[in-house]
Formats: sequence, structure tokens, C-alpha cells
Amino acid sequence: MSMEGQTSVWILLLILLVQCCPSLSVTVTTSKQKVEVREFADAELSCTFRTERDQNPRIEWKKKAKDVSFVYFDGQFRGPFEGRASMAGATVTLRRVTQEDAGEYRCEISAPLDSINLGETNVTLTVLVPPDTPSCEIPATAVTGATVRLRCSDRQSVPPAKYAWYKDDLLMIPPRYANASYLIDVLSGLLEFKAVAKKDSGRYSCRASNGVGKPTLCQPQHMNIEDVNVGAVVATALVVSLLLLVCGCGAFLVRRNGFLARRTGRRSNANYIPPPQEPQDFKHTQSFML
Repeated sequence: MSMEGQTSVWILLLILLVQCCPSLSVTVTTSKQKVEVREFADAELSCTFRTERDQNPRIEWKKKAKDVSFVYFDGQFRGPFEGRASMAGATVTLRRVTQEDAGEYRCEISAPLDSINLGETNVTLTVLVPPDTPSCEIPATAVTGATVRLRCSDRQSVPPAKYAWYKDDLLMIPPRYANASYLIDVLSGLLEFKAVAKKDSGRYSCRASNGVGKPTLCQPQHMNIEDVNVGAVVATALVVSLLLLVCGCGAFLVRRNGFLARRTGRRSNANYIPPPQEPQDFKHTQSFML
């Protein structure tokens, strides 16, 4: 084959290779899809891109909630991010984040000169919050044998806190068997006594922890368990029963003797008006008097 023939073959192969290779389009990626930072720390939302031809693509950041709102648009930050965020390439850094900043963000790159001119990637931001002092509900008194519930809660911590209970400054271990005298739910903060006894009297407090910051405790409170006075309860019940019996017998005797009927009859006679006399009776009386 001549030199010209070989050249033609190479040119043909090159054309076929160019036509068969897929065209490159804008691609968008992130180095970290889930970002977790402490409250009031800085958060970096990574976004990198590559374009086919367009060397000056449009960069936009949006936050997805009930409605989609702009974070970065037309070369500047918007809304609550104005003045507290910076851009490096397409990567955003948010300063001193709070719970209001937590959510899902989307980085969009628009390259009109590329074959496929739009690419995007998502980043989820979680703002970690240590537990505040938990709110504790501890009854001051209870009677033996009663079911008693102690509650502990903290609604501010992220992730949600787990709870532990202390009695007289000693950690109460959650029981592993069903017939234990008490139960502890470490997720809801509930401490439940199925039937309290005198030995359950003491100072109780609750600890909340979520791995962010230091655990917090509520103020200890004393719960006193008192015995039920069985004798007084029985005596009271007997007295009440006796009174009911006496009242019932008295009412029965009154009705039986017709006492109420006689009282009713006397009231009706007092208001009785005799009928007028006939004329002949009047004449007879007049003649009798003469």
C-alpha cells in the first residue's frame, strides 16, 4: 500500500474514533455527601465540576425544604447566608451554623456550551446540638403498691439524647428481666415502678447524653413512699356502710308507716275551701234560730 493510501486509512480511522467516542458533558460531584458539625462551627459543603467546552459555567446553590430557596445565585449569597458564607471554586463554607442551617443543599452547574449543559449534586448538613438540662417529673410522694412513673426529656439535642436514672447518686441499671420491680426506657426517659415499696424512697435525678458535648443532669428531687393505713381505710368503709344502712332502714320505716302521706294530707286540709250551702239549707237554719 502506498503512502497516500496509508494516510487515507489513518484519517478514516481517526474520524471513526472521534464519532464513536461519547461526548463529554458537565459533571458535578462532592467529596462528602453528609456533613456533620457542631452548632456554631463552620461547615464546608463540597462541590467540584468538570465541563466539556464551557470555561465559565454558572454556579448555583439551593437549599431544599418545604420550598426551594437560593443560597448562592448570580454571583452572590442570598437571604440569611449573605455576609456569613464564602465560595472557593464551587465549594461553599457556612460560618457559625445553627439549627436553622441544617437540611439538604444542592449544587447546580449550568454550562450552556456543553452537550449536556446541567449537572448537580446534593449535600446534607446536620448540625449537632449537645443536650440541655433535661426536664424531670418526679412525684414528691406516693403510696406503697401504686404504679409510679418518673419522666425525663430534652427536646433540643441533636441527635436525640439517651437517658439514665440515678437514685441517691447511684446509677440505676436497666433490668433485663420482665418481672423486675422497675423499668427504664433509655430512649423516652421513662422510669416506671409497677408497685412502689418503702425501699424505693430516695433522691432521683436523670442524665441526658448524645455524644455531643458533656452529659447534663436535672436537679435531684426526693420521692417519699408512704404505707397505706389499712386499718383506717377499713374503719372508714365500715362507718360509711353503717350510715348507709341506717339511712336506708329509716327511709323504709317512714314510708311503711305512712308518715309522709299524713304530712301531705295535713297540708292539703289547710288549703281546703268548703262548698257553698244550698238555699233551702239557709232557710232552715233561719227558722231554727227564730
